[in-house]
Amino acid sequence: MELAEALLRLLGIIGRATGCLLILEDLHDADAESLSVIEYLVDNVRDLSVLLLATSRPQACPALDLARSAAQRRAAELLEPAALTPAEVRSLTAACLDTSPATVPGQVIDRLTHDADGNPFVVEELLAAMISSGALRRVQGSWQLAGVLDANIPNTVVRSVSDRVDRLGGQTRQLLHIAAVLGQRFPLPVLQAVSGLDDRSLLGHLRAATDAQLIVPDTALADWYTFRHALTADALLVEMMPTERSRIAQRTADTMEALHQVLPEGWPQLVAELRITSGQHPAAAVLLADAGRRTLAAGSSRSALALLDRAHQLDPTPEILASLIHALAEGGQLDRALELVNHLTPTAVRQDEANERASLHSRLAYAAIMARQFDDAVSQVESARRILGPDAGPEQMATLDVVEARLIFNLPGDRDERLATANRLARRAAEIAEREALPEVACQAWQLLSSLARSEGYEVADAWLERILSAAEEHNLPAWRIDALMRLGVNEFLRTGTVSRLHQGRRAAQQLGSIVLGLSTEVSLGLPYVMCGDFVAAADVLERCESPTFRMQNLGELQTVQVSQAMLAAHQGQRRNMDDALKRLRDSEGKLSPNKTLVLGMCRAVCALLEEDPGLAAQELDEALAWELANPTVYYLTGRYGLRLLVEVVAGRAGWGAHDEVVEAPTSTLRWNQQFVLFARAILHGRSGRPVEAAEAFEAAVEAAAVFPMAAHLGRRLVAEAAIVDGWGEPAVWLRAAEEYFHTAEVPAVASACRALLRRAGASAVQRRAGRDQIPAELRACGVTVREFEVFELLADHPGNQGIAKRLYISPRTVEKHVASLLAKTGHPDRAALSGFARQLLA
Repeated sequence: MELAEALLRLLGIIGRATGCLLILEDLHDADAESLSVIEYLVDNVRDLSVLLLATSRPQACPALDLARSAAQRRAAELLEPAALTPAEVRSLTAACLDTSPATVPGQVIDRLTHDADGNPFVVEELLAAMISSGALRRVQGSWQLAGVLDANIPNTVVRSVSDRVDRLGGQTRQLLHIAAVLGQRFPLPVLQAVSGLDDRSLLGHLRAATDAQLIVPDTALADWYTFRHALTADALLVEMMPTERSRIAQRTADTMEALHQVLPEGWPQLVAELRITSGQHPAAAVLLADAGRRTLAAGSSRSALALLDRAHQLDPTPEILASLIHALAEGGQLDRALELVNHLTPTAVRQDEANERASLHSRLAYAAIMARQFDDAVSQVESARRILGPDAGPEQMATLDVVEARLIFNLPGDRDERLATANRLARRAAEIAEREALPEVACQAWQLLSSLARSEGYEVADAWLERILSAAEEHNLPAWRIDALMRLGVNEFLRTGTVSRLHQGRRAAQQLGSIVLGLSTEVSLGLPYVMCGDFVAAADVLERCESPTFRMQNLGELQTVQVSQAMLAAHQGQRRNMDDALKRLRDSEGKLSPNKTLVLGMCRAVCALLEEDPGLAAQELDEALAWELANPTVYYLTGRYGLRLLVEVVAGRAGWGAHDEVVEAPTSTLRWNQQFVLFARAILHGRSGRPVEAAEAFEAAVEAAAVFPMAAHLGRRLVAEAAIVDGWGEPAVWLRAAEEYFHTAEVPAVASACRALLRRAGASAVQRRAGRDQIPAELRACGVTVREFEVFELLADHPGNQGIAKRLYISPRTVEKHVASLLAKTGHPDRAALSGFARQLLA
């Protein structure tokens, strides 16, 4: 799947400006892995500026099945080329002879039209036979008949090829028979080993076949050749007796297995085809199954599935069926995997069989958890426990403990009991894995323990992740290294607001070349971009990730994209867009939502505040708190430790007791939470008659909020309202800054509220006139109006009130009022200082 996704992205980039045509020929010879990639392209290329044109013979084969299936679901159009017309045969013939159509002898065209039946390959083959027989010759630059065309020239490719091969001698024929059994492309080392020819004889026969235009060197691989036409190999096969084909296939397969070290990747699939030809189906199934398992381990679940499916069709042994079930679960076909697992015998005979069976059930349980099919996950865990019994080995016990811990964490029940049980099982799994040297199982357990430890403090959570990072580097587990880097990066952002380690994880994924891991690191950047107010970057990365996560059926990442898209809309006050994103999220989540508190606290509550509806925001935050008190969670930015406290303090429903209870939690120090706690503290100090302490808390809040501009200005707006009532701080300054931000961000409700509060504070409200965007930000922050800025611009040249009044068509008295207002707003002592500031700012 990763190769297919990478190819799809490459085609999208190539075709973005001018379009792209991709031609794939002779798919009837394509292997299962190639067809899997092609099917992925067919299903997903529609939205790109790419045309995919593929050719295959009309014979029964997997490629034709793929084409018909794609046509039925309207992902492709199936075309059957018509036979060449006589005029087209003439044009093709002229092109082959490198001459003009008019100079080709008429008798040649008549015979080709009659015998080739409009098939361009047969046209070329018959034309080559005419030339090789001497009946058609080039004389002084023109093609002429040197005699009567033989009436017995075959009208089938089989006879045409056979005649040409006969002229090359018996040994060459035998060599080409071996090559034909190998397929369209064949390696010279295998050909030489099977034929027993020495180097000189082998090269001589190859040269003869090449001169006869039967074969050509393969430009893609050294020491490989390919038949010039696909039907040439078929023609050679047709003239062979079945027993001869079977004997050559078996001998060739034996030779290839002995020479596998000099063969390129994919040789087991070719040997499997030879075993099938020789009737050795069980041996072919073993080869295909082994290839499928290796492909699955490399992360290509879709290709692995194609190989294992065919192996199962050839020889449905329990071992192959188990591998097929594993591939189905990894490839997102969980329902089929759960159906097939029932076909396995209920109990295993040997202990190693029992261990393998239990591991299979554990993998299915984990896949079911990721797909949020918890009933199926419970059933699979019970099956694994039943098979293992009391004599379970440490590896099986540890693996199952991790899966069961995740399951318990997600299922309904008493919150504290679920947390305690999940923690106990994960710790036991980690201890066993360390003792028994099972690094991957240990990483699984440490990952879960890190998530559970967040409530104790993110430093504790990071300690578990550092252990994953160390083990991954020690045992060469690149995927786990990237996972640890990504999670450490998320935690670093939550503590400090910086994304440097997240970018480090993304670079590591790119270096590894993993599409899945690279996509995961991209997705993890969406939420930080939203929180930091970089809405353009957030929209770009989320849009870029949405389609691939959907195509690859990566449900967890898709839901992260969707909740981040809802948050992106909410943090801009765009309720309709937020609701649309949340509807998509609900469709993908099902009944049990792991994102409940994120939706309530980071989406709905924030959107309500940006609509100036604090009552609705409080309801959303209360619901988030109630859910969190009843269920374990790994999300701690959803209001309980920050935003809810501020909303309740602003409304007068919370005081120092609620504040002190929140700050006792380690998660209140996360930077997103910390800003709201400090804003709430400032209000409480102000109400307690401590203006100095209130101002200090406010400055600390602004510093904490520096990386979160939307939240910072929302905090300014909320605190300013209380400061006006309690008489402390500089609420007019805060409101002007907040009004400017929300007006520019097109959040009218909050911008309007800021202007109303400015008037309540006795300060001049911002006048939204045309030309305000020309005022420098420094002056806008001071509340300078458009008319005042016009006066300010003219002050730079030292004109008196009369000159300015004449230039602006206003009275000198009005100019004097504007100058006085400018002095007050900018804090300059006199007109001379103000004029100097004007020259400096406007330079």
